[in-house]
Amino acid sequence: MTAVSPLYAWGGFNREIFLWINQGGGPWKDQAALAGTWVGDHRWYPIAIAIVLGLALLRPRWLAPYRVLVLSWAYLLNWAAIAALKPLLDFPRPLAALGPHWVHVLGRPEFQHGFPSGHAAWVFLLLGSLSPGASWPLRLLLLLFALWVAWARVAVGAHFPADVLGGALIGLACATLASLLLRPWRPGVEARWNPAAGRRP
Repeated sequence: MTAVSPLYAWGGFNREIFLWINQGGGPWKDQAALAGTWVGDHRWYPIAIAIVLGLALLRPRWLAPYRVLVLSWAYLLNWAAIAALKPLLDFPRPLAALGPHWVHVLGRPEFQHGFPSGHAAWVFLLLGSLSPGASWPLRLLLLLFALWVAWARVAVGAHFPADVLGGALIGLACATLASLLLRPWRPGVEARWNPAAGRRP
């Protein structure tokens, strides 16, 4: 796949959707986009893992502790995938592809390694790793958080929609793969955290 491939360009819709999201709006939009970009950075992983672990231990009915282990494994898979794909593909960012007159840039200007979006991969990794063992309010919160960050990366001018979609799919795929790899150990892990959970079918 290349930056002009139909799988990426979507017959021009990738560019048009980007411009529709990126242009216009007002101060509230800019602040929401900057906040989504900041809070959705994968470098917050140590803090995120501490929060979800604490939640799982204190409120296992809200979040199954086993899912924290899935998140940890999925993060390693995701990190390896993103680190390999970004320099290998080296797709231009919107600012490099369209020029400064077409892109409303918020924050630091970026030009290279557009595909896939690391932010989108991280937040959809969270969604895919934690949702299967989460209560429905937490699932909804994770979904809204993921969508917010994905929108923000386009709104700040850092990514095309295809970059965000690619990152989201990679994050979900890593979460699924981690779940499959850990499946043989799941009963033992759940029994250690919560003896009652280990007896569930």
